[in-house]
Amino acid sequence: MAQSLTHGEMTLPADWRDLFALTKPRVMSLVVFTALCGLLAAPGHVHPVLGFSSILAITLGAGASGALNQWYEAALDAKMKRTASRPLPAGRLAPQAALHFGVGLAAFSVFLMLFAANWQAAALLTISILFYVFVYTMWLKPRTPQNIVIGGAAGAFPPLIGWVAATGSIAPLPIMLFLLIFLWTPPHFWALALFVRSDYAAAGIPMMPVVAGEQSTRRQILFYALIMAAAAIAPWPLGYTGALYGWAATLLSALFLLLSVRVGLRQTDAGDTMQPEKRLFGYSVAYLFLIFTAVVIDHMWAL
Repeated sequence: MAQSLTHGEMTLPADWRDLFALTKPRVMSLVVFTALCGLLAAPGHVHPVLGFSSILAITLGAGASGALNQWYEAALDAKMKRTASRPLPAGRLAPQAALHFGVGLAAFSVFLMLFAANWQAAALLTISILFYVFVYTMWLKPRTPQNIVIGGAAGAFPPLIGWVAATGSIAPLPIMLFLLIFLWTPPHFWALALFVRSDYAAAGIPMMPVVAGEQSTRRQILFYALIMAAAAIAPWPLGYTGALYGWAATLLSALFLLLSVRVGLRQTDAGDTMQPEKRLFGYSVAYLFLIFTAVVIDHMWAL
């Protein structure tokens, strides 16, 4: 159950910026971008208004997931330096207001998708929200170091939803894009977890570096980076994309692997600055933006 964390007995005044912060805008930007790429890479033509409305629905659904995540984890966020200034643990927003905001946003996003696109896309959007809130946030995250591995499915839905919003059906390419994000999630988040390990330990969250230690986490980062690279390149030899995407995916994944090798084979000491881990985390975000851009450009090049 989410706890009310306030300064004294009073919640400080909130404004629109606090509600916006609840939606996790940085995370949401990547979600929206991959969804847009899934929609643009789909065959056929989507009316611009309906396409915009579908992406708006995904945006609102992602924001709702972030808000409900912060509502449930308010007490945990208060224990971590990097999240203690969020609206709920800082006392700028009442937990009930965050809950109502998240639920309302989620419901509106699903109904908007239903009317703008089709019931299949609305169903997938519903599943993605419920998976993130109930399966990842409430069940997996506080219980197992595999939280990111299994929970990564929640963040992998957007390109699939975008494609289905445009076509009303599922095809091999969006499934492969889903798999790419699913496999990308562990090295991305574990790189972050390595240099904020003390935060997760303080909050009692069983992230991999806290439970299994640094060296095990590093080896698993390298393992997932290897199979992620294979999944990223696979659409090209299988004939679902052209050479433009294939070469882009190969080069981008090679750099990802290089950075992962530096993290995976590295020995650290107490005074280490974790620069390779920070570089991998930073590049992993750029990697996903660039590889999905390549999907769209390759599709448009083939038209």
